[in-house]
Amino acid sequence: MNKSIKSVIPETTIIGQNVIIEDDVEIGHNVVIRSGVSIGENCKILDGAVLGKQPAKASLSATTGDPRILPPLVLGRAVTIGANCVIYRGAVLGDGVFVGDLASIREDVTVGELTIIGRGVTIENKTTIGLKCKIETEAYITALSTVEDYCFIAPCTAFTNDNFLGRTEERKKHFGGPTLKRGARIGANATLLPRDHCGGRCPRRRWQCGHERRLSPDDRRGFSRESSPART
Repeated sequence: MNKSIKSVIPETTIIGQNVIIEDDVEIGHNVVIRSGVSIGENCKILDGAVLGKQPAKASLSATTGDPRILPPLVLGRAVTIGANCVIYRGAVLGDGVFVGDLASIREDVTVGELTIIGRGVTIENKTTIGLKCKIETEAYITALSTVEDYCFIAPCTAFTNDNFLGRTEERKKHFGGPTLKRGARIGANATLLPRDHCGGRCPRRRWQCGHERRLSPDDRRGFSRESSPART
């Protein structure tokens, strides 16, 4: 392990092989740091976090591939990881990223600089999050999603990637999460359908979806709007 003498590392920390911990890192109690993790200077890792977890594939999983060697987890400078977070091997978090307590970030995920990941947020694998985004409490970002720079996602938003609802092998040909274009804003409890593209048609106009709304084809035209709850 390569660690700075300026960092605070309690005796209860479990550290694997080939871990890099740079200057002025604070680590809480009962943190687990798996092999190969790189932690930039001025990072703060709170109690009970697990860094560099290797994914385990369920027998019926459709988006987690076969076991493979993933690149190490990389945390940039001044990253904060909240209590009891689980950050997988193969993720990259840019400088200044903040991850709230109980959040989970899977493998093959990139999070841009200064983005805020709220308490209890889940970001599934093969997802890209841009810089200076804000993803609030208990939002669910499904696998194969893209969130471009400066987006806002309100609490309890759900992204989806499977129109077949888990039925038939045909579904695997059509998997794809939503794409939020630069500056898009999504209200609380909204559900985004597979392969939705939200915003981005006009570079001077931000796209907005209101609370508790299921997106319709009209919503995908890139116009800014405030919407009422959807009806069925």
